Amino acid sequence: MKQLFVLFLLTGQFALAQIPINSATFSGDTLRKIQLNALVITASRLPESLLKSPVSIELLDARQIRLSAQPSYYEAIENLKGVQLLTSSLGFKVYNTRGFANPTNVRFVQLVDGIDNQAPHIGAPIANALAPSDLDIQRVEVVPGTSSALYGLNALNGLVQLLTKDPFTSQGLSFSQKTGVNHTNDGLTSAKAYSETAFRYAHSFGTQFAVKVNLTYQRGYDWIANDNTDLNPNANMSVGLTGVDNPGRDQVNNYGDESANRRTLTLAGRRYVVSRTGYTEFQTTDLTLNNLRGDAAIFWRPKANLTISYNYKAATLDNVYQRTNRFRLDNYRLDQHGLTLESPSLHIRAYRTHENTGDSYNIRSMAENIDKSFKSDNQWFTDFSNQFVASTQAGQPVTGALQAARATADQGRPQPGSEAFNTQVAKLRDINNWDIGAALRVQSWMYHAEGQLEPTQSFWSGFRQKTGINILAGLDYRQYVVFPDGNYFINPDGSDQNLIYYKTGGFVQASRSFIGDKLKLTGSLRVDKNRYFEARLNPRISAVYSPVEQHNFRVSYQTGYRFPSLFEAFSNVNSGGVKRVGGLKVMSQGIFESSYLRTSIDAFQAAINTDVNTNKLTTNQAIEKNKGLLKPNTYTYLQPEQVNSIELGYRGLYFANRLYIDVDVYYNVYNNFIAQVEANVPRSSIADSIPTYLADRNKQDRYRLWTNSKTRVYNYGSSIGARYSAGRNWVFSGNASFARLDHTDQGDGLEEAFNTPKWITNVGVGNPAVWRSLGFSVNYKYQSSFLWQSSLATGLVPAINTFDAQVSYVLPKPNLSVKLGGTNLLNRPYTTFTAGPSVGGFYYATVVLTVLE
Repeated sequence: MKQLFVLFLLTGQFALAQIPINSATFSGDTLRKIQLNALVITASRLPESLLKSPVSIELLDARQIRLSAQPSYYEAIENLKGVQLLTSSLGFKVYNTRGFANPTNVRFVQLVDGIDNQAPHIGAPIANALAPSDLDIQRVEVVPGTSSALYGLNALNGLVQLLTKDPFTSQGLSFSQKTGVNHTNDGLTSAKAYSETAFRYAHSFGTQFAVKVNLTYQRGYDWIANDNTDLNPNANMSVGLTGVDNPGRDQVNNYGDESANRRTLTLAGRRYVVSRTGYTEFQTTDLTLNNLRGDAAIFWRPKANLTISYNYKAATLDNVYQRTNRFRLDNYRLDQHGLTLESPSLHIRAYRTHENTGDSYNIRSMAENIDKSFKSDNQWFTDFSNQFVASTQAGQPVTGALQAARATADQGRPQPGSEAFNTQVAKLRDINNWDIGAALRVQSWMYHAEGQLEPTQSFWSGFRQKTGINILAGLDYRQYVVFPDGNYFINPDGSDQNLIYYKTGGFVQASRSFIGDKLKLTGSLRVDKNRYFEARLNPRISAVYSPVEQHNFRVSYQTGYRFPSLFEAFSNVNSGGVKRVGGLKVMSQGIFESSYLRTSIDAFQAAINTDVNTNKLTTNQAIEKNKGLLKPNTYTYLQPEQVNSIELGYRGLYFANRLYIDVDVYYNVYNNFIAQVEANVPRSSIADSIPTYLADRNKQDRYRLWTNSKTRVYNYGSSIGARYSAGRNWVFSGNASFARLDHTDQGDGLEEAFNTPKWITNVGVGNPAVWRSLGFSVNYKYQSSFLWQSSLATGLVPAINTFDAQVSYVLPKPNLSVKLGGTNLLNRPYTTFTAGPSVGGFYYATVVLTVLE
């Protein structure tokens, strides 16, 4: 089947290049007219023809969203060429392009009408928390690959721009009700209902004033993460205990059995690695989903080409979220104030985003501290050891003795759903120290101001007329402010004053056409400065050659830098006996210099166990024999991350403009990947005693430090999209994306994991009016299996094969549309990353009523 599918792709049936379509009957030149008239702004920060954009850009408009098989535009982005979707929960989806994906993607920027809607403390968006509703979205523009030269901070892997409807031209009152069901035939829970209610109101008062209001409320039951794979399968290999007999198991979605919850016990002359029991995510987490978001805006147009607007957005979230650990967001709040001035040649924006994590908590810390709250580690492992000795002396075999030891040590342990369990949950979720509690208590703010001027469209218009050169320039300033809660963040100066982190930057871009407008050259240069780093330059040069209107060739080269995010720079997290520390010198000075790599410590301890259990050495003899395995930490303080990227592409129209094709090829080189290294500091500075301290888990302090990989990483890829208008409203479409990690020059193990499938493909067919006002669409997605690597879990993500479909009907009077559809129609559960939830079938019905003024 797989081979036939690849052959199908290679013979020309490529998947979906998202191009705006009209529900009217297609004629021979309809696609051509649409393509040549489509304008995008994100690729160059200026309106330009989609066909002649200097870099890859994918477009999704309101018509396509209505016709897509997905329940909302946010899910429909998944079908765009080159886009990878990560599903952390039903209410939290993360997009990435061109490799190096993770569930909190600080290398990918999400803008709404030019405004960054990230959560300040992590430097990445919390899914669609501050995103527009389906009723207000005008179109989506995705730029795969680096966009740092124009957008600066974080735009290393890609950028998505969500553009909303203009209240002067899109007025009236709209209602939407979406009702769905998931968890059908789920062995862990019964089928659950889903509901999403939304309304939009827009009204203009003459030609100068307008208002717009949106409100969306979602409720449902989240997908469940329940992977029981053992991440520590070889812990007791030297004593022949594997699989379910392994007392040191670390199951993926079981929390409280991780490295910090394990000890090596010497029992009856042999060394055993034993972990505490822990709890599953399903047992410790509230999986209900409640998301309320809305916005209100006022617009003033003192004259036709000048708009001043104020926008307020707010959201409250209850759902599951993932970083290094899994979190329950509970009463999590975001709000944003924005002020914008726009004219043809001048754009000025200023906005402030406030984040409050409310009553959220760390699921892993919750589970492990429920265990510890009923019995300390020392007492639990003592009880385990005593029972094991007693059982073996009574003649029980080792496996039975281990089971009896665990049962005895776990006596009195709170059971999920019991009053004792619920009491501990309520207590721990309010303790803001992950060594003894689970609360996530972060308050942060982001202040941003920027200006963009195109002088050659205003006071330098004479220069443009004489030289043909267009110039665009911009400046921006961003400041992060975080309250030092004492667990997640501290102020390195030792005070309780708010922590401040800022950067400033600017860019200039120049372009000119040659050879009768057939060749357009564009160059841009950006400089950014951060308090802790020297200024960084980001250039981009591009050329677009259009020998005829229907065929356009492009090439571009650019670099990108990423300064560390607030969390990477300043975190100070206590987490189960392991402290995660920001990589700036003010945070981690002294730790890098005196620590040893945890990988070498693990190898050292494993070798000791083998020599004691197999070679009959004493513990001291084994320590002396294997101390050469210990490696001092050679990593150091954080530096900015960098990428150099080259891209070639082509867009064209064929067969009387019925067929649209878009192709791109790219090659990237990354330096100074920002990653984490685990390193422990022995509680002794005497050289001879250091091996003894590092052999004992209780005699060392454990750290996870933000640093840079020493490896240079190379990756490349390509994508192709096609769309064919067959007449009578039929559209066949599809895309195929290929991504590959080329090689690394050192492979030091810290480079950010590629975490990207080799192939992502979509094939679709649709007709918005197959019979009168009845329409439908069907989409098939294939994603190849790939290796997922993260500090939470590493494993193989199986291939994905899913069908999505919808049927729709429109009643012109009243202006009512009905859409019935489903994603993963065959209900074959899949995961998008290791430790993530299992995503099953989702079936929905959407009704939209619009009252036009």
